[in-house]
Amino acid sequence: MTERRAKQNLFSDAQSITRSDDILQVEYATADVAKRIWREHLRPRLGLVIVSSIAMAITAATTGAVPFLIQMTADEVFVNKNANMVLPITAAVIAVTFTKAIAEYISNVAVGFLGHRFIADLRVAMFAKISYADMSWIQSVHSGRLLSGFLYDANLIRQAASKAIVALVENALKVVVLMGVMLWMDLRFSGAILVLMPIGVVLLGRQRRRMRKSTTKSLQETGDLSTLITQTLRGMRVVRAYQQERMEINRAADTINRSLEFTMRGARARAASAPAMEILVGLGFAAAIYWAGVKGVTGAVSLGHFMGFMASAVLLYQPLKSVATLQTSLQEGVAAASRVFGIIDHKRHLTEKPDAKPLKPIKGELNFENVTFSYEPGNPVLRDIALKVPAGKTVALVGRSGSGKSTLMNLALRFYDPVEGRVTIDGQDIRDVTIASLRDSIALVTQDPVLFDDTLSANISYGSKAGGEQAIRAAAKAAAADSFISKLPHGYETRAGEAGNALSGGEKQRVAIARAIFKDAPILLLDEPTSSLDSEAEDKVQRALDKLMRGRTVIVIAHRLSTIKKADIIYVMDAGRIVETGRHADLVAAGGLYARLHRTQLGHVEDDIPPTKRTRSKVPASAAGE
Repeated sequence: MTERRAKQNLFSDAQSITRSDDILQVEYATADVAKRIWREHLRPRLGLVIVSSIAMAITAATTGAVPFLIQMTADEVFVNKNANMVLPITAAVIAVTFTKAIAEYISNVAVGFLGHRFIADLRVAMFAKISYADMSWIQSVHSGRLLSGFLYDANLIRQAASKAIVALVENALKVVVLMGVMLWMDLRFSGAILVLMPIGVVLLGRQRRRMRKSTTKSLQETGDLSTLITQTLRGMRVVRAYQQERMEINRAADTINRSLEFTMRGARARAASAPAMEILVGLGFAAAIYWAGVKGVTGAVSLGHFMGFMASAVLLYQPLKSVATLQTSLQEGVAAASRVFGIIDHKRHLTEKPDAKPLKPIKGELNFENVTFSYEPGNPVLRDIALKVPAGKTVALVGRSGSGKSTLMNLALRFYDPVEGRVTIDGQDIRDVTIASLRDSIALVTQDPVLFDDTLSANISYGSKAGGEQAIRAAAKAAAADSFISKLPHGYETRAGEAGNALSGGEKQRVAIARAIFKDAPILLLDEPTSSLDSEAEDKVQRALDKLMRGRTVIVIAHRLSTIKKADIIYVMDAGRIVETGRHADLVAAGGLYARLHRTQLGHVEDDIPPTKRTRSKVPASAAGE
């Protein structure tokens, strides 16, 4: 949508702006959201709720006292000329003013805390949900959508909770009190104003529905914008290398302009609420003034009575207008809550059994028993895998990309559960043990090392409960990382930066290996552990890994010959199946898939092939002569 088109739609909704629903969003009725907020966040802090409610009630009551003071002033001081009433009325005005100010301060602070505490609880709950959520769900949701929930959606709920709800309750109390005052003073005059209230309720209901719908769409566009910004920042090198800056700017502009249109739909709904109520209240005032004027000419209504009643009506105007405006703002919070609660209420599929026991002390035998697994129904990536890793032995997984090697590691860590079959450690089905005890027994080094924006010391000791500075340094030395860490300006207290971008690829990998060494787990999962290292660093790290792997159960995915040759067993995988098993020399000699991978990916080494299996290389004569 261009800027010109946005201007053309200033006072009317664009009919062509549509978008699909958010798969994470769950629609909740306003009453359901209110009940949930009360049950989970307000009732546990009932004392503070009572204090704030009393303070708001006092604010409304002191507001209702003002018309009586005005009536008393007009009748006693100006009409009856009663000088004895001047001081008492003045003192009453001061007392009412101070009482109202203190009550407003207490209610604003108390409700402000409740609102901010509520949002803090929501953010903690969202983060906990993400931390424990199924890996399949995490990988299916873009991080920008989740980030939008944490920041924009949660903040909108905070505004609704700490401002709209408070103001709505407080102004509603004022409306009730002032309407009671008006009815007490004169039932006939009040009827002239209150008869129009049902019309206002109908109009507000229509605006409320429009407000929620537009806010929902606007929040979805904001989530799309967060997604776009996140992926653009991550891929900035590619964007610039392919000169796609203008395309990304246009995509952002389209999303921003769609968000603007949905935001303006809400703004128009909000803007229409107050004028509608203003017109209705104004008509009521006109009717009351006309009636009072007719009665006043005949002396049926005193000046004080009229002034007191009109003061009530004037004081009623602002809270009534606020109620009209704030109920649309409240729908913004309800729409945002639907998005946030959609994240919090997402059901986990991979859970612990109620009677799960800690993993018993293990020797480390890892067994995949006829395991079949698929990320998507009907599309298996592992088919009837039977694979045994004897305790204290090293097994290498070799195969083309997509053959299922990394999936086996994911199953060993119980990031996923098999569709068929089971995974056991020393005969214990990992679905029967606690997840914490399982993962305490396994250390992982991935092909793409993951570092957090914390100190290198914290990254090395991440997830481990024991060990101090000396143990951290020892792990770093074993991983050939101490040499470069010690040269950094802040040494081990140097921050790794976002995603470890303060370090080179090889340095990040060595820190990740130091983390695995520091954890000292009985089972090691190594996914290309030396892929980012130069020859010198690889040699140092490989020697450290050789020591670390000794006596432990190891599954290693690697293409480098130096790693695979030392494995006790090599499993060759293809299309989710194990097609060959054996040691390096035997598999090369067999001339199967492993031999082909060896020639194309690992490099042909004649010394590894028995003489009977060697083939003469075809070398051009000119090259042979050289």
